[in-house]
Amino acid sequence: MGLERIQLSSKEILDKDFKTGIRGYNQEEVDQFLDTVIQDYEAFQQEIDRLKQENDRLKKQNGNSNRSKTNASSTGQVNYDILQRVSNLEKAVFGKKYADS
Repeated sequence: MGLERIQLSSKEILDKDFKTGIRGYNQEEVDQFLDTVIQDYEAFQQEIDRLKQENDRLKKQNGNSNRSKTNASSTGQVNYDILQRVSNLEKAVFGKKYADS
């Protein structure tokens, strides 16, 4: 169910007036029912707002997590490159020592 399908706001429900007839509805009963409906609408709207905020927070958290993974991957590659250079230097230095002996 999308929000675009909601037809009434809590204010529209509150402001709604019903015509009375000879054997019409009990106005007090209708008002009590509409009060309950308004409270539900307001509770739903609060929950929707809370969930939107949580969703935004989780999206940001996920974005930060993805950036951290990318940084860790880059760091791992840099570390590998450094180790490869050190290994090449060791071969060059120790290889010459052993060759000179």
